[in-house]
Amino acid sequence: MKRIKRKQLKEDEFVSSINKIVRFIKERTKELVALVVLIAALLLIFAGLKFVTGENRRKESRLLTQILNLHADLDDNPENVAKLEGLAGDGKFSRLAFLLLATYYMEKGESDRAQGYLEKMPEGRKDTLYYQAQDLLAQIHLKSKNYDKAIEIYKKIEEEDPKDHSMDVILFHRAEVHEEIGELEEALALYKKVQEEFPQSFYGFDAAQKVRKLETKK
Repeated sequence: MKRIKRKQLKEDEFVSSINKIVRFIKERTKELVALVVLIAALLLIFAGLKFVTGENRRKESRLLTQILNLHADLDDNPENVAKLEGLAGDGKFSRLAFLLLATYYMEKGESDRAQGYLEKMPEGRKDTLYYQAQDLLAQIHLKSKNYDKAIEIYKKIEEEDPKDHSMDVILFHRAEVHEEIGELEEALALYKKVQEEFPQSFYGFDAAQKVRKLETKK
């Protein structure tokens, strides 16, 4: 008898729970439907963003390949200059066109044209590509004997302390500018810094040689 009662109680509890759930669903139908719709919309948005990101990556990859191919054939096809200028912009890889055009004209000895392209480099994305362009621009100013401008560029890079660009290059090149204008103490301090902080790098090795050379002049 007790077993029958316990069974009946469990069945009643189960039925009661089901009834509560049914009532809850009926009372919250609109809210539940809205929640389902919201989740579905979020899933669609996520899938759409993933698709767009994939498409953008494919476009960027094609653009990068196109820019590199045009640059590789510049010597044989000077008309590629105009094509590269057309591709140059503020995108992740389109900025590379500015740097490659500048490098091309630097190799031809036309530093003024090279400088013009580098000064067009957008500053919105300060990554390795941007700092390579700034380094090359400072080298052009050094070659043109605009020493103050070259130092200004290098000091600005040092202040920004970019994580994705090696600082030994910047410090070494700034030291070269100071050495060029006879500021040997400043140059020596910078060479020593490169030697101590980047001993295993190419510039660290060159800096050690510069330190020995300048110390013999003291």
